[in-house]
Amino acid sequence: MTVGARDLEPARSARELYGAELRRQRQLARMSLDRLSDVVNYSKTHLHGVETGERLPLPPISEKLDAAFGTGELFQGLWGVVKREHTPRRFDHCLELEAKAVRIQAYGSILVPGLLQTSAYMRALFRKSNPNATPEEVGKLVSERLSRQERLRGDTPPEYWAILDEAILRRGVGGQAVMHDQLASLLPLVDTERTTIQVVPFYVGEYAGMSGSITLLTLPDNSTTVYEEGSDSGEIFDDRETATRRLRDYDRMKACALSPEGSAALIKAAMENFKSCEPHQT
Repeated sequence: MTVGARDLEPARSARELYGAELRRQRQLARMSLDRLSDVVNYSKTHLHGVETGERLPLPPISEKLDAAFGTGELFQGLWGVVKREHTPRRFDHCLELEAKAVRIQAYGSILVPGLLQTSAYMRALFRKSNPNATPEEVGKLVSERLSRQERLRGDTPPEYWAILDEAILRRGVGGQAVMHDQLASLLPLVDTERTTIQVVPFYVGEYAGMSGSITLLTLPDNSTTVYEEGSDSGEIFDDRETATRRLRDYDRMKACALSPEGSAALIKAAMENFKSCEPHQT
């Protein structure tokens, strides 16, 4: 089935300008979304979302589009406009580093880290944090976060390691079915070649760095940038002293956490507390 094209208004937003130009260049090249997907190694669904202005064109997609169409730095330049329009300065810088990182290490004490969230889990969080937001505004926030997840499925995915406090598994964000599906989505990523998920169980008690959330982004030059996030703000640290201290804390968290096998078992046990939408098999 062919997905219908949505009318774009390039003058309305930078993201729609980007999408309109992508559609124009693709049509000039007489290239289908399927063919472009093969060329740039992004899913057809993701490319359609970018082209219709529903997903954020996070790096390195702009570089790949410029290479595919021979457009110099056209899409890279458009991305510069898009990111200034849609993201706060500090988090914007974090997104740029996330797109380049060869290793991403995340910790969450209350919520599933963004790169692991399902769309329904995201939507529940965005609705609660801003009850006055329109469905369209919430949808844009969800699509932007989903766009970031494409990084883990690209041709050169980073090593991704997440440590979750057991409290995350017990808090029913979005209701029974949403939480069940969120936990289920973690299981295939617990122990793979590029992803690891560990859970710190309640019986551990206190441990280093257990408050808030933290992301450690290691770049190709082996430098590490720290992004610490609170409920309404985030802070970036790229000095060696802070990075070394946070990396040490993260290693201590790993020592406190269950093995991937033990973590998967705890996730499955937590799923029993939440009901799935799936019909029972007889």
